[in-house]
Amino acid sequence: MPDYDDTNKGVLFRNERKENEKHSDYNGNINVNGQEYWLNAWIKEAKGSGKKFMSLSVKAKESAPVIPSTPLADFDKDIPF
Repeated sequence: MPDYDDTNKGVLFRNERKENEKHSDYNGNINVNGQEYWLNAWIKEAKGSGKKFMSLSVKAKESAPVIPSTPLADFDKDIPF
């Protein structure tokens, strides 16, 4: 059976750790053309009509930081004790 293809698909879950109004109501991730993104959503209400809608935020998932294989400085020489 082939692996599941999640290209151009995403998922949102209710944010169980929401502590204040700035935290999203829902969070998850989405894949767009093979690129992974974090996805956040807030439930809002339109001022004029009172209709509810979702406001979305998308942020690219960053790759893990690269740790240099050589030391940046020889700290032992700079320590006076």
